[in-house]
Amino acid sequence: MENRSILKLIADYLRQYRFYGIMTVIFAAVFALVFYLYDLKFEAVLYALVICAVIGLAVLIINFINFAVKRKKRMLFMDNISITDESLPEPKNPVESDYIMMIEKLRKINRDNMTAYQTERSEALDYYTTWVHQIKTPISVMQMILQSDDTDEHRELSAELFRVEQYAEMALNYIRLDSNSNDLVIKKLDLDEVIRGCVRRYAAQFIRKKLTIKYSGTDVKVLSDEKWLTFIIEQLLSNAVKYTEKGFVEISVSDEKLLSVKDTGIGIAQEDIPRIFEKGFTGYNGRENSKSTGLGLYLCEKAAKMLGHRISAKSEIGKGSVFTIDLHRDKFDVE
Repeated sequence: MENRSILKLIADYLRQYRFYGIMTVIFAAVFALVFYLYDLKFEAVLYALVICAVIGLAVLIINFINFAVKRKKRMLFMDNISITDESLPEPKNPVESDYIMMIEKLRKINRDNMTAYQTERSEALDYYTTWVHQIKTPISVMQMILQSDDTDEHRELSAELFRVEQYAEMALNYIRLDSNSNDLVIKKLDLDEVIRGCVRRYAAQFIRKKLTIKYSGTDVKVLSDEKWLTFIIEQLLSNAVKYTEKGFVEISVSDEKLLSVKDTGIGIAQEDIPRIFEKGFTGYNGRENSKSTGLGLYLCEKAAKMLGHRISAKSEIGKGSVFTIDLHRDKFDVE
């Protein structure tokens, strides 16, 4: 590998200075022709060529060393360009000065664009946050009205309102996860309380679809952010309810801090499993049932990475799926 990089460096050097090499050969040919036409002795011509060759080789070696040193400095600067934001190399000639001026101008344009982008993102986040909180008010009122009369129709409408609220929250979380800032509050959590809160929120959905929820409790404590961990678990429960028509959904936590959500739903095709966490990927089941947006699991994995967790899936068509969150992370400081 090192020999290959040296050969590439030599090739780049020869390519950059090929014009000077061609001119040197032409000048040598002119001198040789003049010596020949004036019938000078061959030894004199050869002697002059040897002297010129030795001097030229020495200059070539020195010039190549300088080229290699400058190239190494440039590569080092490129590797740390975001850190050494204001320390461009000093120009050695007018050409380098022109390039430095162009880089500075591009840097200013990029800085202005980033400032405008961050302002727009901040305004968008503020807008969506306000919108989600405002939309919850009419949703809550409609749910209260529907709960006043327990009919099948009202239960179905309540379920659809729940989905509307869930999609509104997903839109807000999508914006938050794609923004440069985050609102993480990492602390030691009672995992049992987090899970039971998620189950309570989805209790009506389990009842509506006549699904059994299995969870026996846990005394495991984890370092995480309560809001984002709740979002991940709720999204997994949402998918379990959405794709399970009969049977059960089971939540379990191992001593190794592995939280699993298992269902007896339609399952996921094996060829789709490697891509289910990709943005916008719906897979065969999502296309067949027209229920999937391709964002839920993408946001889950992104939130898990932000928290330092890992999420994985196993599934079999017609038998169900198991999603596992590896919560065994201790790199965060407790707040």
